[in-house]
Amino acid sequence: MDSKQRARSRLRFIPFRKRDIVDMCLAGGELSAADQAKFREMCRLLQSVIHFQYHEKLEALKDSYASLNPDRDTRQVSLVGEEEDFVDGLDEILNKANYEKLSEEEIEMAMTEISLFKLRLHIDIDDFEEILLFSRGESTRTEEVKSLYGLRKHQIEFVNFDRVVIYIKFSTRIVSRHPQEKPGSTMLKMFQDVPRADIEMLLPNTRLGMRLMDKLLIGVPALIGGGAILMTKIGTSMILLGALVGFWMGISAEPVELDKATIFALIAGVGGLGSYIWKQFINFKNRKLTFMQSLTESLYFKNLDNNAGVFYRLIDDAEEEECKEAILGYYFLLVRPLLNTAAQLDEAIEDWLSEKWNCEIDFEVEDALDKLLTLELVGDAGDAVDIDAACELLDKRWNSYFSY
Repeated sequence: MDSKQRARSRLRFIPFRKRDIVDMCLAGGELSAADQAKFREMCRLLQSVIHFQYHEKLEALKDSYASLNPDRDTRQVSLVGEEEDFVDGLDEILNKANYEKLSEEEIEMAMTEISLFKLRLHIDIDDFEEILLFSRGESTRTEEVKSLYGLRKHQIEFVNFDRVVIYIKFSTRIVSRHPQEKPGSTMLKMFQDVPRADIEMLLPNTRLGMRLMDKLLIGVPALIGGGAILMTKIGTSMILLGALVGFWMGISAEPVELDKATIFALIAGVGGLGSYIWKQFINFKNRKLTFMQSLTESLYFKNLDNNAGVFYRLIDDAEEEECKEAILGYYFLLVRPLLNTAAQLDEAIEDWLSEKWNCEIDFEVEDALDKLLTLELVGDAGDAVDIDAACELLDKRWNSYFSY
């Protein structure tokens, strides 16, 4: 495993709901029953404050995306810099939601890996001016695949992304094949359970091809069968046809008598050859359609949202992550006052999640502390205020949002 793979093996995403995080904290019994009730109330106030802050971020994203949204049903008013503002805002929200941005090297590596669908996919990368890919949740999975028409089964191991977000800006030189593939237009999509080797199937201009093995499976039997037909069923017709052509071109001086039997044999032979060629063509098309159906069905179940719907989901994801980080940071500073440094807090939370909940993550301790400091839930010395004071501070902040 190289250094980049090691770095990505422990991701920032906390794979629990914020309600579960509260229950997990209180399951240790380190707070009295009265303090547990206060802690739940403090978490409710904290979630409300963070929700209000992210509502403002959502409105800002909606404004910056308005002119780019291909699904809009309102009139467009273009303003300078909207697209740049949207991309910056999207990148910020994805980072807050603990998505990892795939580098160009990682994207290229994913596109060169062998597809799990046993498909050959062609991408014209020049169709895009910009491609941004983000993933969250990464695991190594095994799956049983069939080969040799189901006669052979074997296990394959692959890297799977739980969530993938893709932002695309089409080139101004693209030849449109779909109403939404307009030159210079954008597309935003979210998918679930995407094998890293099949990242390219998420792109809208993916063209399906056939692997060499698939071509051989069709071509070799076709050649053998065609040879047998030529030697048996239409051999006589081909000889007659050759004699006729030779006589008409002056190569042969011996005339060919075209009686009814000869004409019927010629027609039957040519018809048989044409029928065989057509059958092989249909076999080729049917196999390609089978692959296309496999790809379409996979995308149907993997697609979670499109365009504006994506950042509605992302806002909720980012809000969840911010809440979970703040709750964990506050709780551990509250019940373990000897955690004097950010590094100690980071290690304590990561060890707790690993040992008690079998969850290996890279906890965003700096984000948690920044949020707690902003909300004044921890002092300058890094100690947590008591629960009553925390509730009062959050309640005061909430009331100040609506002062007139």
